[in-house]
Amino acid sequence: MAGPVAPPRPIDVARWLWIASAGIGMLRFVAQLFDRELLVSEARRQNPGLGQDQVDAGVNGGILFGLLIALVVLVAYTRLANAMARGRNRARIALTVLGAASVAFGLFRVAAWGSGVAASAGVEMTAADLGVTVVTAVLDTSAIVLMYRASAHFRTSVTVDSASPRT
Repeated sequence: MAGPVAPPRPIDVARWLWIASAGIGMLRFVAQLFDRELLVSEARRQNPGLGQDQVDAGVNGGILFGLLIALVVLVAYTRLANAMARGRNRARIALTVLGAASVAFGLFRVAAWGSGVAASAGVEMTAADLGVTVVTAVLDTSAIVLMYRASAHFRTSVTVDSASPRT
């Protein structure tokens, strides 16, 4: 077996675009988690009979669970992107499905904001939230396109790095 080979440039760029998109999405999610006043007011609206200690405990648990989910999603995207760079077609397909869903959801959010449907439904979207949605949609679209520009990479057995040899 030959030594490690670098993936084609479009594949390597796509890997980093996936990781960047997941990181930016995670940062947006974490920023929303730390808007404690919004979380407390939502908890009070949904359960008006709860005391302050119960609301605080629920919000703290929700924040901790949200951080755990954000970390799991970031690790999953990173592992999928690295597997895709090693030539795993399953990872490319999974990233395509996840990316297409992300782009579709992002376009839906922007369309709902632009048409006023989101505001009439009581959904508040800040400029930063819309900006992150557009940026992640562009990153995901670019990564999908780049993954399919070097399709031959997914037909050969290669080792990208020595830390995770491919058999």
